Amino acid sequence: MTKPDSRRTFLKTTLAATTGLLLSKLDVLAEDSKPEFIPDKNFDLKILATSWGFDGSMDSFCDKVKKAGYDGIEVWWPGSVSKQNELFAALKKYSLEVGFLCGGNQSNAKKHLESFKGALNAAAFNKNQKPLYINCHSGRDYFSFQENKAFIDLTVSVAKQADLLICHETHRSRMLYSAPVAKEFILKNPELRLTADLSHWCTVSESFLEDQTDTVNLALSRTDHIHARIGHAEGPQVNDPRAPEWEYAVKAHFAWWDKVVEMKRKNGKGITFLTEFGPVDYMPAMPYTRQPLADQWAINVHMLKLLRNRYSS
Repeated sequence: MTKPDSRRTFLKTTLAATTGLLLSKLDVLAEDSKPEFIPDKNFDLKILATSWGFDGSMDSFCDKVKKAGYDGIEVWWPGSVSKQNELFAALKKYSLEVGFLCGGNQSNAKKHLESFKGALNAAAFNKNQKPLYINCHSGRDYFSFQENKAFIDLTVSVAKQADLLICHETHRSRMLYSAPVAKEFILKNPELRLTADLSHWCTVSESFLEDQTDTVNLALSRTDHIHARIGHAEGPQVNDPRAPEWEYAVKAHFAWWDKVVEMKRKNGKGITFLTEFGPVDYMPAMPYTRQPLADQWAINVHMLKLLRNRYSS
């Protein structure tokens, strides 16, 4: 019987060897598919790294991010002063920018909003470093329309006071969990700005949203930040976007992102991306050993390079 440690080593070695053999075939986004954008000196592209799944210190994370070529990081607003100090010291040391995540988890709408408000105000008005944006995990899918609208009203007010971009993410379990629900919020709230993560809508609708193009285009017109993860009809994250079997999924997402970039260029504005492939359990894993099927960091750096090559002026 194979010992557990030996089995894990065998799986890692086999996975690495297989990946090495495929790498030359895995870049499904060929140069000939790169869109032609009108050059615009005002267009500003910033690509950030997620701290999701990283187990080391903030200093070691920022060091790794800087060496990979990212412009900054996206992290949850730290709740403690010590964590805030650690974060700002690392950002300064490595000359990185930051986007903050804010949200709440309470099932009671009023308590949830108060918790969210506290984090939002702390992040928006901190005196250490102005973020590029704040991304909101807003409300809940089971809150009423008016309960969820209170989150939008709050962020519109704070965004004006702080002179700051605040976006609401199209995320499962949250306010904008599906395309048809989000459509109503978008139409009734003209100042609502979005973080587009359409991998969630793919999963909720079990499709690539082919029958909801008007709603998708409406959402893209309100998008200021993008979470660059590739989802599919049965889940929010493919196991490895470099694998040829996911070509259709990759191209579908890039087609959406292309539209946002084109709009920003035409309007002389910039765009921020977060490469957001996550760890296990978002990352599919081998049964029993729970070994991830691919390297999360390598995939995110792969996405960084694709985005930089495709959208840089």
